[in-house]
Amino acid sequence: MLRWYQAKLARRPLLTQAVTSAVLFATGDVLAQQAVEKRGAKNHDFARTARMTLYGGAIFGPAATLWYSFLQRRIHFPTRPNLQILAQVGCDQCIFAPTNAAVFLSSMTFLEGGDVGAKLRSTWGTVVAMNWVVWPWVQGVNFKLVPLQHRVLVVNVVSLGWNCYLSLINSQGGEKQGVEQKIN
Repeated sequence: MLRWYQAKLARRPLLTQAVTSAVLFATGDVLAQQAVEKRGAKNHDFARTARMTLYGGAIFGPAATLWYSFLQRRIHFPTRPNLQILAQVGCDQCIFAPTNAAVFLSSMTFLEGGDVGAKLRSTWGTVVAMNWVVWPWVQGVNFKLVPLQHRVLVVNVVSLGWNCYLSLINSQGGEKQGVEQKIN
């Protein structure tokens, strides 16, 4: 399986990362609905899963692939590898993470027919704050140990839980206590 994935990644990296992201975003939403919310098959919101799949494949996968390539090319200190990792994580968390949170919440709300401004006001800060608890550590390890072509995959695997959280917070409208109770 890994050889097959490597071959696809070598031949069509952007498409491979997009498809992988789509599948794992969908999986995160299914986990949110079935394992956390315990909706059952009859009450599964397939439109919600489709929106998460679309976002993962059309926006996150390509954006993350290009972003990690950009970081590798532009923030490169060959004689100071730890400084390079710190700078890459800093840029990732100060630029990409807040932007991605805004794009995710905006696109989901738009596709749901909701008020984008209200959604951003009620949830963006919560999502970014939780992001800063989880992702700097993940990205530090990712940027230090994982080859560039596999970084999106690592993020997508760790994102199974994160996408579950995003799906929950998006469906709850930013009600932090309700989301935390469902996770615990």
